[in-house]
Amino acid sequence: MSDIAVDENLVEAFERDGAVLIRGLFAPWVECLREGVARNMAEPGPYAAENLKPGEAGRFFDDYCNWTRIGQFERVVRDPRVAEVAATLMRSDRVQMFHDHVLVKEPGTTKATPWHQDAPYYFVDGQQTISFWTPLDPVHEASLRCVAGSHRWPKLVLPTRWLSEQSFYPNADDYLPVPDPDAQDMRVLEWPMEPGDAVAFNYRTLHGARGNQTTKRRRAFSLRLIGDDAVYVERPGRTSPPYPGHGMRAGERLREDWFPYLRS
Repeated sequence: MSDIAVDENLVEAFERDGAVLIRGLFAPWVECLREGVARNMAEPGPYAAENLKPGEAGRFFDDYCNWTRIGQFERVVRDPRVAEVAATLMRSDRVQMFHDHVLVKEPGTTKATPWHQDAPYYFVDGQQTISFWTPLDPVHEASLRCVAGSHRWPKLVLPTRWLSEQSFYPNADDYLPVPDPDAQDMRVLEWPMEPGDAVAFNYRTLHGARGNQTTKRRRAFSLRLIGDDAVYVERPGRTSPPYPGHGMRAGERLREDWFPYLRS
């Protein structure tokens, strides 16, 4: 059993708000994840990206889908404590791996992580979804920000490309415009966090982060998992991550050889 307390009140808050804070979930893995991030940045994968325009200060690096080649990430993915917490929050019997994600903002990076939902970028549909976002450095100003209740909005928010800010798909009118939660007085959840703390949030939860204008790095590791009702869904274009050649059809569960069960 996990030594992390996930009681009914926390599960209800996750269902109501779409995001909750779990102190210390990844605390035993902080040094391991720091090693993995260092290797990831030294040996970027095919999806690695630099998210700043010419002339913008700092560095904003991200990469995903590296857990099968970076052993430090795989050890964290296989931790049964994490899968148990995910299952409890999703009210799911099974927990299936989707992908990992690294996001690093170096000191003096003014670029914000744009407000977005993960769901429209993914080829996954379902209510039982969960992401864990854990910082590997203390964060205050550059912490993750989540809009409470946005996972229950009737339409998904327009997915955009982070550099060009253009629509990710051709059917932009099918989505809600990207809101400005601060200007629109939405309830934004945001917590000061220590290394190894985690925000757990639904794929449909609108979230973002400020730039890192401190003198310290902000390294973050995310783990994306799915539960019982999650299935493959067709999108009107190349998804992110794309996973080319997967061979899945709409309504099918994700193939187990690519997306293994962590709890079944």
